[in-house]
Amino acid sequence: QVQLVESGGGLVQAGGSLRLSCAASGRTFTSYVMGWFRQAPGKEREFVAAISKSGDSTYYADSVKGRFTISRDNAKNTVYLQMNSLKPEDTAVYFCAADVWVSWYDASLQSKYDYWGQGTQVTVSS
Repeated sequence: QVQLVESGGGLVQAGGSLRLSCAASGRTFTSYVMGWFRQAPGKEREFVAAISKSGDSTYYADSVKGRFTISRDNAKNTVYLQMNSLKPEDTAVYFCAADVWVSWYDASLQSKYDYWGQGTQVTVSS
């Protein structure tokens, strides 16, 4: 079992930056592949980024590649999502997810993650 708590969301102007954090507690943090997903109003939840257990590998949705950076600090049991050059279409509730068994091949599939945070709202104004 792992508990996930996101923070860092807020209101920002287009072109601005935010850093989201996801603090994990419970089982050994390094056992988990970590992912970020988001859900915009009226849309399905979609993959944003994932990071491997060691932090050596990362994977991004095309829509955020080059603007967002996922990282993890295993000593602090925390995963981050640095979001730069934000656009109004990035407005969504952002969720942190974790799973022990998800393969790297499946890291973009939300159905493969067992543990989820409650989400944090990100709003980008034009």
